[in-house]
Amino acid sequence: MAINKNHEFEELNGVKCGIVEKNVKPERLSFLKELLEYNGYTVVAVPTPAPKAAAAPPPPKEGEAATPPPPLPTAPETFTVGVTDYTFNWVNAVFGRLLKTKDRHVVTLAYWQQKDPVSHDEIPYYEN
Repeated sequence: MAINKNHEFEELNGVKCGIVEKNVKPERLSFLKELLEYNGYTVVAVPTPAPKAAAAPPPPKEGEAATPPPPLPTAPETFTVGVTDYTFNWVNAVFGRLLKTKDRHVVTLAYWQQKDPVSHDEIPYYEN
């Protein structure tokens, strides 16, 4: 458990990991894994636990019909992504310009969030 939201860490598959993101879809997992492994991090991904089921209804009173339990919701296939460097913080890595793409450009926030397919970082934002 972290002191604050900036440096969350947990044990994933028995390894203490810094949490990168939770509830990640498989496509996002693929993107993050490729990017982080290229930058030298060891990525650990585990399926997100299913949500807890609702409490069972009380037993029926005498003379009442039993109500069937509500169907369990199917959990979407999501993952918790972490890196073995438990001091890793994606915010510091992106804004500290510590991550690079495969074509050697600095990872921008838009690229990290997958809003921009290419990292355009020729001029830092503070020099505009």
